Amino acid sequence: SLLPPLLALLCLGLADPSADPDEPWCPYKVGGDGAAAAAAGARLCFRPPARGFQCSARGCRAHRSAGGALVANVLRNGSVLLQWGMRHWGPPARPAAALRGFALNCSWDGTYTRFPCDSVELGAACRDYLLAEAHGSVRYRLCLQPRFAPPRPAPPAQCVEFRVEPAAMRDIVVAMTAVGGSICVMLVFICLLVAYITENLMSPALGRGGHAAAA
Repeated sequence: SLLPPLLALLCLGLADPSADPDEPWCPYKVGGDGAAAAAAGARLCFRPPARGFQCSARGCRAHRSAGGALVANVLRNGSVLLQWGMRHWGPPARPAAALRGFALNCSWDGTYTRFPCDSVELGAACRDYLLAEAHGSVRYRLCLQPRFAPPRPAPPAQCVEFRVEPAAMRDIVVAMTAVGGSICVMLVFICLLVAYITENLMSPALGRGGHAAAA
């Protein structure tokens, strides 16, 4: 069916041309007062899954929930890729046919209180979700809860907390690391030079002075 790709173009503005057409699209709806909710306009949108993504230590930092089901991969560009799996929610086992989707709730800490951010309803085929722009120096708390068809109760939500490093701070850290490395190299070079001067120039002079005194 061409309906999911067309809806993705309308909601996201651009579909990923590298996405596998055989992969199930992730339907989601954003609610709340944030920028993502305003852009989506409470419409049903679709996104391709981020299959095979791995958080590398160089450009990503992973934060895992206490139960292990939800992982927040905080990227250096300020975006956050959420990933989850059903096996970590534990017993009792529930058939996949009873799964109706997921509810994602978001909040972040202000100076004196906690503010809600965009809430997302995701389809049963979803196993990841991208927060495109997260505020720097803000501590986020994201909670994900599966939704099952009645009369099966929903299991407890799993939550993950993290802080996004601001872009300016990242640049400062990189600059300080580079400057610190250069200073260390210069100090090592100076120490080697002083050791060379002491060993090869001062010792012969002291030796000549001793022979003159003896004479």
